[in-house]
This record gives sequence, C-alpha cells and structure tokens, in this order.
Amino acid sequence: MKALAIPARDEAPAVLDVPDPVPGSGQVHVAVDAASINGFDLAVAAGRVWDGMAHTFPVVLGRDFVGTIDAVGDDVDGFHVGDKVAGLITGPSLGPGAIGEYAIAAATSITVLPNGMNTADAAAVGLAAIAGLDAVDALDVADGDTVFISGATGGVGSVAVQLAAAKGATVLATARAGEEESFVRSLGAAHIIDYSNDLAAAVQAIAPDGADKALHAAGDARAVAAAVKSGGRMSSLLGATAELVGRGDIAVAGVVARGSSQKLSRLLELVASGQLRVQVTTTVSLDNAGEALAAFAKGTLGKVLVIR
Repeated sequence: MKALAIPARDEAPAVLDVPDPVPGSGQVHVAVDAASINGFDLAVAAGRVWDGMAHTFPVVLGRDFVGTIDAVGDDVDGFHVGDKVAGLITGPSLGPGAIGEYAIAAATSITVLPNGMNTADAAAVGLAAIAGLDAVDALDVADGDTVFISGATGGVGSVAVQLAAAKGATVLATARAGEEESFVRSLGAAHIIDYSNDLAAAVQAIAPDGADKALHAAGDARAVAAAVKSGGRMSSLLGATAELVGRGDIAVAGVVARGSSQKLSRLLELVASGQLRVQVTTTVSLDNAGEALAAFAKGTLGKVLVIR
C-alpha cells in the first residue's frame, strides 16, 4: 500500500510502498479516507522520538483517521465490516500509522461516526481536539473566568477557545489582525491578543491583575505565564512547569493528550450537533502527502488533512 513513511533513521518522510498492516486480536483494518497532520508527526519527521519510542522502519506517520472497516481481527465486538469510523493510533510505539491507504487500530480506540457527519469534519477532530479538551479540563474552567489561550489559531487552540467560551469564560486569544482575528472571534473569543507584542501587557490592559487561567499551546511559556495573575492556573501542552516559567505563585499543569474512543465520540457528537466547529484549511492527496507536513509546519488556521 501507499503511505507517508520514514524509510530509515535520518531520512526524510516520503510516499512509499509499504506492507499492508494486518489486524491482530482486538484490532480492525480500515480503508482510510482521510488522516490529519498533528504536531507529533513533525516531531517524528524531525527524528526527535527515535530513542524514546519503539519503532520498526518504515515508520508510517499519522495518529488519527477516518475510514471504513474492511476487516476485523479476533475478539472484536461491536464493530463490523462496512462501519464508517474515526480512530486513533494509540500505544507506546510509533506505528503503523494512519497516513496511508490502510491502517489498523485497536477496537477500543475507534468510534462510529455520527449520522450525517462528513469525512473532513470527522478527520479534523482527532488528537488535536482531544488535546484542546484535556487542556481546558486541566484548567477547570468555570463561568466568569478570564482565560488566555496562546496558540488559538491552530487545531488545538481553536477547539480550546470554543470549549472555554461554552463554559462561560471570557476568552482572550492570540491572533494577528485580519483573517486570524476574524477566525478566532468567530469561535467565541472576546478579546484578541497580537502574539507579536508583549503578551502580559496586552492581557493586563484587559484584565489588570492578569488572566485567571492560561492555556499554553504555542509560544514562549514564560511570556504566557507572565500573563497569569498570582494564584492563577496555567496548563501547558508543551512541557512547561512552574520552575521553568519562574512562577512559584501559579499552578502549572503539564498536559499530555490522552486519546480515547469516549473522548473522540463526545467531540464528534459536539461537531455533528453544531456545538463545536472544526476548521479544515488545507487538504492534500495521499500522493502529495509531504506537502501536508510542509503546510502544517508553516502554521495554519485549523487543520491540514491528507485525503486518499
């Protein structure tokens, strides 16, 4: 099958012919319609994970997908050939991934798509939306909170803006004037912070004591932390700690997105019902999947998909 894969250590990803994965016990085999690019894929492509995660070359990239089950392994209950599903590639190893003609996944990490949901919207949910959900949950956002979100224009941040606003928070979100600002305001942000300026000063111009809570999905962790009031809280998807940001007077929680079929199903239902919006900025064919990595690396409003 064709897939976006890394053939060997220190080699660049390319669309290659690789072995078709075979489902084992508890797994399903899926004909992939679309897969999304995540920051983790860039980390793998850059060679930053070889020493920390098990892998067998060629390593197929991609951690989430939408497609149709065309075979099931032993001990799979509740799923059948022909089911349209969204799924996650989970576990401690790097593969096989999802950006290819076919993928395998544990039956415990897939969910059937809600009725009427289109492929692109479903594929744009995945790990990015789960990361946004986990980061907002780590902040324990409540009605009346002032929440600053750095990285609001990406797949993670755009979901976080909506989830925080839905909880009744006043959201301050990073964006530049023009298309970015219009996009983030449309998601529910009450105030826009230009990330090329002094973040703390810009936040304090709106909330003089600083934001109650901040979500760090992009940018310098110290600058984001400086925008939080004393006694406030910050969640970081980029490994920040209270010691790293030099703030002993705020709580800093590192967040590692924990994918599950339950979270994925919940988010898909929110999108299907119109309560959550996902943005697909770029779609690239599998034959040109390398272009999707390049587009994601440049920064986009929302998600980049590889379409079979």
